[in-house]
Amino acid sequence: MQVDVANVSKVHFSMKGEPLLALLDVNFQVEKNEFFSIVGPSGCGKTTLLNLLAGFEQPTRGELKVGGRVITAPGWERVPEPEQRRLVDHYIGLVGLGGFESRYPRELSGGMRQRVSIARALAVNPSILLMDEPFASLDIQTREYMQDELPKIWQREPKTVIFVTHSIDEAIKLSDRIAIMGPRPGRVEEIKIVEFGRPRDPTNPAVVRLAAEVKLWLRQQVFGSKSAEDEPHADQQMAG
Repeated sequence: MQVDVANVSKVHFSMKGEPLLALLDVNFQVEKNEFFSIVGPSGCGKTTLLNLLAGFEQPTRGELKVGGRVITAPGWERVPEPEQRRLVDHYIGLVGLGGFESRYPRELSGGMRQRVSIARALAVNPSILLMDEPFASLDIQTREYMQDELPKIWQREPKTVIFVTHSIDEAIKLSDRIAIMGPRPGRVEEIKIVEFGRPRDPTNPAVVRLAAEVKLWLRQQVFGSKSAEDEPHADQQMAG
């Protein structure tokens, strides 16, 4: 299903009732079965945007649609009981955990627990898979392994994936396109097409150049941006 995000802005309020503009006029589309990543500096509204796409929050302004329908609430799907065992077996096999069906989470490694999370998400057959820093807590070796495994799973059973990460290298390794967000208030400044075939070699000079280009741009945005005291009030920005 295609995802449309049109002119989306979001204002949060502090405990004192002070407005904070988290997102400002965000626009992009995600095509059916596309792997689309969102990157940007801390505090730019990546997770807020994912919460809006999930229906956990509503935009202050603008509209988000899935398959032409406006997102108004979280979408839940129920699995008929006779199908449960078949689905469990299918997705356990898909993520490579056959033989571990009876293990408790404490008996699994971090990478295996992450694969369980992916299997659980896929088992309800979502039209869109929203992933917020899913590998952030893993050690570097396990993270790299999961970065290799996720595209294989996605290619065997395609879904529209929207993947939030702080890692430019991870986004380039996984994605068809990458939305680059600037500092708060978050907005999509540019969308990069990743034209390299899969699997991707991080030492490929073209991959290295793309990563360096995006990192340099973000560094300039973060360290060249104005301080919070210099930013216009949220109401002023929304009025613009």
